[in-house]
Amino acid sequence: MQEQNKNSFEQDFLKGSKAQRNEVQALVIIPTFNESENIGRLLKEISNLYPQTVDLLVIDDNSPDGTADIVRSLQQDIRGLYLVEREKKLGLGTAYIAGFQYALKNNYRFVLEMDADFSHDPKEIRVFLETMKSADLVIGSRYMNNTVNVVNWPLGRLILSKMASYYTRFITGLPVDDPTSGYKCFSTDVLRAMDLGKVQSQGYSFQIEMNFRVWKKGHTIREIPIVFIDRSVGKSKMTKRNVKEAIWIVWILKIKSLIGLL
Repeated sequence: MQEQNKNSFEQDFLKGSKAQRNEVQALVIIPTFNESENIGRLLKEISNLYPQTVDLLVIDDNSPDGTADIVRSLQQDIRGLYLVEREKKLGLGTAYIAGFQYALKNNYRFVLEMDADFSHDPKEIRVFLETMKSADLVIGSRYMNNTVNVVNWPLGRLILSKMASYYTRFITGLPVDDPTSGYKCFSTDVLRAMDLGKVQSQGYSFQIEMNFRVWKKGHTIREIPIVFIDRSVGKSKMTKRNVKEAIWIVWILKIKSLIGLL
């Protein structure tokens, strides 16, 4: 039954689309740094779930653990798997901007952001793409309807994340339950209308800034519930610098919006 549902989704998604003419509409961007323990399994799972629906772009920041080597070894077996290797660790925000530019250059219709550590369930990609029929940006929310769908996070990390959500909404007015979520899907029409060169944030604050810019441009944002499962292998990339940046970026965005410089 699960296989039938998957095939039905792919047929519906491909019907009448560019993808039906061998041009896949959706690109999943996966930034990596030292994700050799996760990346191979993740790419295989996404490819098995969506063999004709999505392409995959891994942006690796010169991981010393051989992450890029694993991706290269899989390219001959996984259709639509691409790799961008950068010379050094340049940050999450710049990785996604590079991925967005790649998507625009290659005429994709949808772009998904996704972590490499299995904290984001690949099975939800189908839900994101279905929801994009009525939205310009879809956010996978851990905190919809006053619930907390987080597994295996330390209490301190959960409190920090929830406080960041409350703080962001209070300062900016952004009507999003989970503004720091890193699992989301954009329409490339939205990205094309945005000056990506103005986006400078990283980490938590990158997600906040992108959501805020999309909202202020009057585009439609929808949230879908997801379950976030903390990584079981590898190390978190969260730093104190990311937290500090998230504290002040909301004020910068608010001020720029008020004076017309966003």
